[in-house]
Order: sequence, then structure tokens, then C-alpha cells
Amino acid sequence: MKIAVFGAGSIGAYVGGSLIAGGSDVVLIGRARVRTQIERHGLNLTDLLGARRVLEAAQISYTEDPAALKEAHLILVTVKSADTAQAAQAIGQHALANALVISLQNGVGNAEVLAQALPHLTVLAGMVPFNVVALPEGRLHRGTEGDIGVQASPALTRWQAAFKAAGLPLQAFDNFEQVQWGKLLLNLNNPVNALSGLPLKAELSQRAYRRCLALLISETLAVLQRAGIAPAKVARIGPKLLPWLLRLPDFLFVRVAAAMLRIDEEARSSMWDDLQMGRRTEVDYLNGAVVKLANSLGLDAPANQRIIALIRQAEAGQKTAYTGEALLRALKGK
Repeated sequence: MKIAVFGAGSIGAYVGGSLIAGGSDVVLIGRARVRTQIERHGLNLTDLLGARRVLEAAQISYTEDPAALKEAHLILVTVKSADTAQAAQAIGQHALANALVISLQNGVGNAEVLAQALPHLTVLAGMVPFNVVALPEGRLHRGTEGDIGVQASPALTRWQAAFKAAGLPLQAFDNFEQVQWGKLLLNLNNPVNALSGLPLKAELSQRAYRRCLALLISETLAVLQRAGIAPAKVARIGPKLLPWLLRLPDFLFVRVAAAMLRIDEEARSSMWDDLQMGRRTEVDYLNGAVVKLANSLGLDAPANQRIIALIRQAEAGQKTAYTGEALLRALKGK
């Protein structure tokens, strides 16, 4: 009953490390950079509620070789969306014939890519709602709340106890497309946060940045309505009310949306982390998914298109931190 985490960066190592701490047999598969960090420091897993789990390097099985998949009965895919097809190829080459594959990736469509490439395996869509930031000396800090969501399937039954023991209970959903789009609405803040240069809590505490996010969400909701997709409620407030809430003045927002600001001071978006590390971001699979859906319907999504262009500039080395007002003007094309 071995579990493999394929793409063990910040999210993957946090989930995998938690499973190890909970008593599961886990192998982490990822890049040399992360393996070296784990060999030096182990894993120090913390969260916003004060929990802490420390794993010594000797407790962690970490490899760069996808051949380690051949022993896994459960494969958690946490690679970046751009690497999904390559991951599917490796899984097809090495995985057990009865392995369960769960995509725990940002965006929509990753599970479909895996399923098309792996028709002989059970592939489920999933999503990790919380944020994990990588800090010095092997510390991975979970800065936000939420349970891992997975497409409902009888295949999950044998794994529920392992995730509960890890402090990561699984929440099963029947219509997972709606859940994915509900999560994507929240992930539209990733580029806003990355371009702000601020921690999430500081960014969301400023109305100008929230208005940027509200603009992106409103545009996406209009596209989803035309597509006949009703995004699920994955936060404390429903999708349709989010833009209204985000546009509230600061003094009202901190009262009405106190739960939304229940974020650790250290938390930042994964896209901010990608920019700092000089990596290509997942903006094409977040805002880009909105633009792609809009275009398929003969519509435009200009605000989402503009923030993609700004992230591309940042990826190219233009890492100017935008004020909320400047970013809002840019998203409106002014």
C-alpha cells in the first residue's frame, strides 16, 4: 500500500510529508534541488493553527527516478500543469496495473490529460485548496485552510484513513468540474498576489488589489454562465457574491470577510514563488483556461488576457511590484 507523490515540490512534499508523519509508506519523486534540501534539513511541516511535524531526512524516501512509481498503489500527481503530459508518459511506463492516480494540480483539465493517456488506470481529479510556502531550512508552511477535494469514487475508500491520519481528510465531490472551476476562481488571485510582491494577507487587505481580483472573477463568471457551468462553492462565500464582497471598503471587508483574512502572515501564492525562482508559472492553466473557454464561445476575456501578459513580462525579468491602483488600471487597459 505504497503512495507515490509525483512532482514533490512545496505542495507535493507537504502532502507527502504529512502522509509519512501519519504512518503511510510514501516515496516522493521530484527534482534534485528539493532532494538536496531534504537531505540537508529533512522536513519541518507547520501550519497557521500552530501544528508542527518534523521529519528527519532518514524518514523520507525521495528520488528523481520515476521508476519508483512501479511500487505505488496510489499516485498523487502534483507536477506543474505544463508537465502533465510528460508525467502521464512516465506513469504509463512504470505504474502498477491497478494503481489509482489522483491529480492534485491547479487549473482544469489535468485529470482529463492523464486519463486520456492512461485509459487502463483509474484517474481522479482532485484539488488542494490550501497554500504552502517554502521557507528556509526545510520548512514548509501551510498558510490557509481547507480540505483536499477529490472526485467521488469507490476507489477512495481504502485511502481515507491514511489521509485522515495525516491531518488531510479527503472531501469527495460528485460533479468535480464545478469544484475545479470554483477553485480556479480563487486561484485567479495567484497572479494578482505575484505582481503585488506582498504576502497574501497584506495584499487582500487592500481594496485596490481586491478590485483587481473582483474584475477577474466577474469576467470569469460571465464566461462560465455562457458555457452553462455553475462553479461550486469552495470558500465560505458563494462564487456570485465574491466580486461584491471583494469590492467592499477596507473597514467593511475586515468585518464582513474576517474569515477570508484568516491567512498566515507568511503565506504567498505559488505563482509568486515561481517568479522568485525564475520558473515558468501556471498562468496559462489558470487565467489562460478562462481565455480559452471564452474564445471557444466566441467571447473575449480581456482582463484575464492582460494579466497573462503582465505575468509573461515578469517571467522575462520585469519584476516590478505593482501597486493595487496601477495593476487595476493595467487590467482595465488604461
